[in-house]
Amino acid sequence: YLDLTFGGGGHTKALLERIPESTVVAADQDPYAAVRAEALQKTFSGRLRFEACNFAEMGMIQDTGFTGVLIDLGVSSDQLDEPSRGFSFREDAPMDMRMNPQQGLSAAEFLETASLEEIETALRDYGEEPRWRAVASAIVDARGTGVLGRTASFAELVEQHALRSAPGRRRIHPATRTFQGIRMAVNREMKCLEAALPLAFDKLAPGGVLAVISFHSLEDRMVKRFFRRLAGRPEHRHDHRSQQERHAVGELLTRKPVIAGEEELRLNPRARSAKLRAVRKNN
Repeated sequence: YLDLTFGGGGHTKALLERIPESTVVAADQDPYAAVRAEALQKTFSGRLRFEACNFAEMGMIQDTGFTGVLIDLGVSSDQLDEPSRGFSFREDAPMDMRMNPQQGLSAAEFLETASLEEIETALRDYGEEPRWRAVASAIVDARGTGVLGRTASFAELVEQHALRSAPGRRRIHPATRTFQGIRMAVNREMKCLEAALPLAFDKLAPGGVLAVISFHSLEDRMVKRFFRRLAGRPEHRHDHRSQQERHAVGELLTRKPVIAGEEELRLNPRARSAKLRAVRKNN
């Protein structure tokens, strides 16, 4: 199996425990994931290999013919729960948000230097913040003040301009959407996913399964359309190609995404927005 988002190792551990004699190649761009992998390697001697890379760079993994490939998108619980990484505003910390802190611009650097259009795209498309114009304008106005460098001060700035939850709806902090959008922009998450999906499918053996867990509507839409293309189906309602133009190389295993049930949500509230889709490669 190939686990392209090792994170805290939960999925890899489950595979190794539940499937006797299975082996896993696990990958993650987060340097701290490599440390967590060492403990599992000791427990499952000879059955786990870890590769330090972004899943969009899986070409560096030479192995092919996997029984299953898994991609679990978004930020991991370990990253969320470590205040110094800057993914959450529950505690004050530097605005970093990089899944690999050794590469690219931090969130603070992005906010200080990105164009207004780039920030608006992050808030509107990735964060789905209804008041994206107001928040983006406030961010640009705050440059050079130090406000954009810390999670607490940035969340306070956003709270002054973002849309608040309507009465009676599940309450989320007004800065939640903006934090999500900035994180996705800083880590180039949509571009990486677009590159990773065909690479992951190519890694499968005939009859192998590619499974993707997404947490964002844009991610789920990209996965859905890619899987439908593999199955030789129309990708969307405006796809008017003839059947002769389509080539089925896979079989959809999920007509609709699998979502968490009540029991799973009770044990893991963060699974609330998770959607699982899977496709099997034709023999």
